[in-house]
Amino acid sequence: MRGPTAWAWGANEEAAAGGARGPRVELLGPLRALRGGTEIPLGPPKQRVVMAVLLLQEGRPISYDGLVEAVWGGAPPAHVRNLVQKYVSGLRRALGDGPELRWTGAGYRLTGVRADDLAERRRLVDEALAARRAGEVRRAVELARRAEELWRGGFVEGLRAPYLEAERLRWAEKRLTVLEGRLEGEIALGRSFEHLHELVRLVAAHPLRERLAELLMLALCRTGRPADALAVYEETRRRLAEAMGADPGPGLRSLHARVLRQDPALLPSPPVPAA
Repeated sequence: MRGPTAWAWGANEEAAAGGARGPRVELLGPLRALRGGTEIPLGPPKQRVVMAVLLLQEGRPISYDGLVEAVWGGAPPAHVRNLVQKYVSGLRRALGDGPELRWTGAGYRLTGVRADDLAERRRLVDEALAARRAGEVRRAVELARRAEELWRGGFVEGLRAPYLEAERLRWAEKRLTVLEGRLEGEIALGRSFEHLHELVRLVAAHPLRERLAELLMLALCRTGRPADALAVYEETRRRLAEAMGADPGPGLRSLHARVLRQDPALLPSPPVPAA
C-alpha cells in the first residue's frame, strides 16, 4: 500500500473561489447555470466559452488580449472586438442580478458567481486526503466517490476553445488521479473483486497509464489470479515499448517482481469489516 502521497489527487491546486452567491454554475460536464433549479440560457457556444474562461479566472481579471487568445487562439475573426462586446453584454443579461461582469482597467472580471461543482470537488478531495492521512481509509474512499459523482460528463463538455482544451486535459488528469486513489482504497478494504471490471475498463481506456495497470495487477492477485496479473504486466510492457520505446517504471517493475516471488502480502485477503 502506498503512503499518503499516493492520495494527493491534486488537492489544493485550485485557488479558493469567493464572491457573493449568484446562480449555481457547474463545469464538470456541459456548462450550465441554475437559478432556483431552473437552467438559465447562456447564449450561443462562443458566449458560453467566454463565460467558462471568465469563471476559471476565479475572480481575477483577464485582459482583452488574453480573453481573445483563450477563446479564439492565434487567429481571431476580423470583427472580434465586436464579438467580445456582444458576448459580454449577453452574459450580463443572462446572469441578471447578483453576478457582476465588468471591465476593471486590467481586464474583464466576473464576480458574484463561481463554479460550484469545482468548489465542492475541492472540499471533498481535501477531506479525503485528510482522512487518508489519518488512516480512515473507508471515509477517504467514500469522499472520493462523492467527488467523482459530481462529474456529469467531460470538463465543459461540448465547448471548443484553445484555453478550454488545455483545461480539459488538466482536469482529465485530476479525475484519473482521484479514481486511482479511490481504487487503491477499495483494494485495501478487500473489495478487489467488486472493482475488477472497472479497472479492466480503465486500463483499456488508458493503456499507457502504469498506475492503473499496477492497481489491476494488485486486484487480480488479491482475487487469486496471479497468472492474469503477470499477463497484464506483459501487455503493459509491450504497449510501452511500442508506443514510447520505454520499459515500465519502478512501481510496476517492483510489483511484477513481488508477483513472481509469490509475496504473501499479495495473497487474497478478507474484506475489512464495516465500522
